[in-house]
Amino acid sequence: MNKVIEQTFSVPFRYPVCFTTRLFDTQNPLLADVMRGEKIPKAFFVIDQGVSEAHPRLIGAIHRYAAAHQGAFVLAADPLVVPSGEQCKNDQASFQQVLDATNDYGIDRHSYIIAIGGGALLDMVGFAAAIAHRGIRHIRIPTTVLSQNDSGVGVKNGINAYGKKNYLGTFAPPSAVINDLTFLETLEDRDWRSGISEAIKVALIKDASFFQWIVANAKALAARDMAVMTDLVVRCAEMHMEHIAGKDPFETGSSRPLDFGHWAAHKLEHLTDYRVRHGEAVAIGIALDSTYSYLKGMLTAAELQQIIQVIRDLGFELYVPELSGEVLLQGLQEFREHLGGRLTIMLLEKIGLGVEVHAMDTELIQEAATRLKTFQMEGQNVSS
Repeated sequence: MNKVIEQTFSVPFRYPVCFTTRLFDTQNPLLADVMRGEKIPKAFFVIDQGVSEAHPRLIGAIHRYAAAHQGAFVLAADPLVVPSGEQCKNDQASFQQVLDATNDYGIDRHSYIIAIGGGALLDMVGFAAAIAHRGIRHIRIPTTVLSQNDSGVGVKNGINAYGKKNYLGTFAPPSAVINDLTFLETLEDRDWRSGISEAIKVALIKDASFFQWIVANAKALAARDMAVMTDLVVRCAEMHMEHIAGKDPFETGSSRPLDFGHWAAHKLEHLTDYRVRHGEAVAIGIALDSTYSYLKGMLTAAELQQIIQVIRDLGFELYVPELSGEVLLQGLQEFREHLGGRLTIMLLEKIGLGVEVHAMDTELIQEAATRLKTFQMEGQNVSS
């Protein structure tokens, strides 16, 4: 006998992305209101070490905030501070510490794990929260431009494994994302700049007017104009949220348009032992795929010149030695494997309009890399 019983159901996901300043001021009710419910939940904070060092009063402020809002939540334990950046995703010790805490402090599915830090820490903590008890509620408090305008507002979590970026992970939406713009004030210039590359990316494939706004405000952004950066973060986050609400939020297909420039970026991060940070690698990846689009006859020389120039104006490198050579090309296969199905790469038909292709000419990729090396060394016009 053959018998099939089919089950179909849908689960709605809803979460707010909030913008505020001085989140842990006891007079700011936002975080407490996010957690407030019929029962008083436990909250466990995991903090990026770099954030803790830049804000030495943060842990004390969290304790004071919890004391002032006892009717909304209670601290499960003292906050856990873990290493910054990709280290917390490469070395599974930090990941294990978060899992251990869920067991040690009785953090259950009605509790909250709250991550404060950059995109790497949010990815790692989100993955731990997603698999402990099959899902503990998770609140993200991004502290970098890149995490506030891009990675922190999405539904992806993960850690690196087998020498590959985000090899282990889940799709698990947070309960809330709270962007405290005050954290951006203490960023190093590299981290301030890095997140802008994700705004360039989404503008190039979706919104030409937003790209022209970035071009017009590049010098102000590079000079750390906070008002301009706030506008960029909010607009970029909105565009990412709009995309996530589209037809494939959990990436069941082979298309991932928001990863324009990322196939090379992910490989460059690994090849440089993460000396090149994610946003910096994305800027190079955007430059590479834009140059490739030009060599394929898709972009005009004037369009490519504008893309290259804004990347320069923001202070990004266009080329690192690891961009040349056969090893980088392995990133194409790894990108395909990560998505499953056939290779799908986003290129540019024009500024503001991305187009997907399913094959890449490796010789043309190498030619694009060679041109970027020349642009970097000589500042030469792209059509020369």
